[in-house]
Amino acid sequence: MGRLIVQETISADGFAADPEGRTSFMEPFIGGTAEGFARRQLELIEGLSGMLMGARTYEGFSSFWPTEAAAQELIAPAFNSLHRYVFSHSHSEAPWGDMGDCEVFSGDTREAIRRIKAESEGDIGCWGSLSLVRELLDLGEVEELRLVVAPSMIAQGRRFGSGEPVKLTLRESTTYDDALVEMVYDVRGD
Repeated sequence: MGRLIVQETISADGFAADPEGRTSFMEPFIGGTAEGFARRQLELIEGLSGMLMGARTYEGFSSFWPTEAAAQELIAPAFNSLHRYVFSHSHSEAPWGDMGDCEVFSGDTREAIRRIKAESEGDIGCWGSLSLVRELLDLGEVEELRLVVAPSMIAQGRRFGSGEPVKLTLRESTTYDDALVEMVYDVRGD
């Protein structure tokens, strides 16, 4: 049975997306300038068997990761090899380039995530997907939370968080490339 690992990137003032829904505050730290962080991402992805996405995250990811534009990205082969799950009421299909379709769920989130975990041979990841993550946190289905804080303040946008209190225990904190700070928390179910 797999655990659910959520990773969110946030600005130093707690925003997970700018007012347009983009993570432009992370752009200076993606790719070649953040090699340590990219290696950490690869290590994380290689330990996963699947990736959950909400509809908007799927749209963004599917327009880049399975394309030639991502071919030189360190994590692309590992990322594209994952089993992909899309939680959406607006998509009945979710193609991933020429790499096959994602599995689409539009019903009960608790039932779906429990089935995915039970059938999974490894852990499941979820990046971005703010609405889906909020629901999964509120349902108590997240076992690990990784917050990656960028050294920028954007002053407005979409905040990351749950609708209910969530108890966390810090397990690890690491600085990458003299810029990004990753905090790894165990999510306590009590």
